[in-house]
Amino acid sequence: MFKAFDNHITSQLDFLRKGRLLIAISGGLDSVVLAHLCHKINLDVSLAHCNFNLRGDESDGDEGFVLELAEQLSMEAFVESFDTKTYAEAEKLSIQMAARELRYNWFKELARQLKFDFILTAHHADDNLETFLINLTRGTGLEGLTGIPQVNDNIVRPLLPYSRETIERYAMDNDLRWREDSSNASTKYLRNKLRHDVIPMLKDINPQLLQGFDKTLNNLQETSNIVRESIDVVTKRAIESVEGNTIVYKISEFKKLKKPKAYIFEIFREYGFTAFEDIYDLLDAQSGKQVFSSTHRLLKNRDSLILTVITLISDESMKIQEGEKMVEISLGTLFFEEVDTVSKASKKEIFVDVKSLQFPLEIRSWIDGDLFYPMGLQGKKKLSKFFKDEKLSLLDKEKCQLLCSNDEVVWVINYRADNRFKVTENTNRILKITLQD
Repeated sequence: MFKAFDNHITSQLDFLRKGRLLIAISGGLDSVVLAHLCHKINLDVSLAHCNFNLRGDESDGDEGFVLELAEQLSMEAFVESFDTKTYAEAEKLSIQMAARELRYNWFKELARQLKFDFILTAHHADDNLETFLINLTRGTGLEGLTGIPQVNDNIVRPLLPYSRETIERYAMDNDLRWREDSSNASTKYLRNKLRHDVIPMLKDINPQLLQGFDKTLNNLQETSNIVRESIDVVTKRAIESVEGNTIVYKISEFKKLKKPKAYIFEIFREYGFTAFEDIYDLLDAQSGKQVFSSTHRLLKNRDSLILTVITLISDESMKIQEGEKMVEISLGTLFFEEVDTVSKASKKEIFVDVKSLQFPLEIRSWIDGDLFYPMGLQGKKKLSKFFKDEKLSLLDKEKCQLLCSNDEVVWVINYRADNRFKVTENTNRILKITLQD
């Protein structure tokens, strides 16, 4: 295995020979073999061990073993202790997911602080098969069937081509010591049940299971690349505009497709969506219908789907005292300046008669029933009607804010001033109010 590993690093992962590497080590068979192999081919490696404090003395024994191994191999070692149960309860995660989150967060922070180029984990071919079967049983798309990536950002898995049997044989042939995690023997976890019950049965049926599985993965990965190219073409065609954290998609482009649900799944799953039937239903829904993921919102607006990041918008109003020169609001920065003359007003700049104002002024969101007297028009108009006439999207209406004096609208910010506060021939104090994005 040593020669095969050395050749694999040279042919597939040669960049590791020039980098500063951090090995995620539990003390178990796989990570111990990885540490020995990396040491033997003279890679620049250090060890990082997590003590999750889940198995009492056994967890502490793993920590001691890793420190001893680091000394034996003349490697630097880092150890971090976690209160995993408390973290899992606080974050409402399973113990396994909590440990994974704590582990990777710490590894990445360690790499960032100490300038490690790559983090190595000891995942191997059997782990890949287990992950494939877990995803298969839970339901997944093509992406979930393409296996664990050998390189993912700064995470590298050099043992991925090798079976657990090959790794164990290398350890036995070289008289290596490792720690056994007693929790790995329990079949209450799906991964362990697959490892101990299902996969051995599959290997009995087909002794060349891993080799066949590797060919399947290669085929699926090639197919995934073709699918990705098709998705990219459709996505580019469907996107109408991108502005900040907002993407607008043309519904007509989705309706042209023979299999729109498949494209919807692939395009929107990266934003955390899982209710793909609901997204599909948006294509023919009324304007205003929405679908949410934990991080994003997809809104039907006329002939478009609008994707936005979910942000918490405060309902609290903001007071502006007389004499204030600058105020930060969600739409940008408001500047207040007394001037002697009036220039041409715009959506982002208005001129008002100071004497018509009652301070403090107020910035607030609009509510149903609000009305104002639009500059340049006769009489009053409800904001809801004004927005409809202006053809504002639902998203734009949500973002809209008002500048008010004694609860009367002075300015629909970024759209129209109110006629009641305009500068006249009798005005002797003029206030210029400007919005800068």
